[in-house]
Amino acid sequence: MSRANQFVQYFLSHRNVAIELIRKIDQNHYDFKPTPTSMSAKQLASHILQSFYQFANTAKSGDPAAFSRKLDVETADLNELAEVYTKETVTLLESLTDDEFERIIDLTKIFDAKMSGAQLLQTAMDHEIHHKGQLFVYVREMGHTDLPLFVKRG
Repeated sequence: MSRANQFVQYFLSHRNVAIELIRKIDQNHYDFKPTPTSMSAKQLASHILQSFYQFANTAKSGDPAAFSRKLDVETADLNELAEVYTKETVTLLESLTDDEFERIIDLTKIFDAKMSGAQLLQTAMDHEIHHKGQLFVYVREMGHTDLPLFVKRG
């Protein structure tokens, strides 16, 4: 299995759980916040979905400016957003070459560091896992008790 395909499997083992959690958020709960200073449920879910795409886009292109690019998605539905961003992120990840995993990208203006594509993608995974944990709290606070495991392999 290629390095890119291995990473896609790792990504999906966490993203598929995030998608399960997002599916539990009804539109009438999009504005839910566990505290007044928290992101809304919709903001948090959108942030999870969009940011990994931006990390992957940057790893693929090697251009720090790609970090600010988002897909042009006009939807108010989190399930559609999850489908579009996950599909596009997987496409980017599958297209990564070994050289792109190893290429050093100057991200000092964003992260105050230079890092390889692989390091950037690991940072993206850590970011996703962190926010997925928050999403568990949101969904639990909405009253859901039938929750998925933290990670799903295969």
